[in-house]
Amino acid sequence: MATNGKDPTRVAAGLKAAMHNPNVTDEGRDRAADRLDQINGAGGASAATEQHNKRELGGYKATLHNDRTSSQAKEHAREVLEAAGYTIEPGPGMSQDEHETRVLAGYKAALHNPRVSEAAKQHAQEYLREHDASAN
Repeated sequence: MATNGKDPTRVAAGLKAAMHNPNVTDEGRDRAADRLDQINGAGGASAATEQHNKRELGGYKATLHNDRTSSQAKEHAREVLEAAGYTIEPGPGMSQDEHETRVLAGYKAALHNPRVSEAAKQHAQEYLREHDASAN
């Protein structure tokens, strides 16, 4: 489906917003989802869609580890992540200590990754500081 000369990434973003807007009817959400599928099928915004989905899931992961998040929000995040195929709890045979070690290692790695934003690096430093872990 054509995007009428508009940037397909921005069109896809608008359609996604419509799909998540509680003021849009179910029929409107269905039309937006169909149109988004058509755009993605034409190769218009699939890379942007994939990146958006990864960021959205990353936000849900962060929600689970945020001490200031309500238990209701954490439960919703857990449901969304599990529906997307992510396991929330440590894998079989992995102790909670090993899981926490891996989480800290991930934050440490983020500090040295040139593709990680400054805001994400700052968050990683704060998380490590809150958990008395060295950044090295």
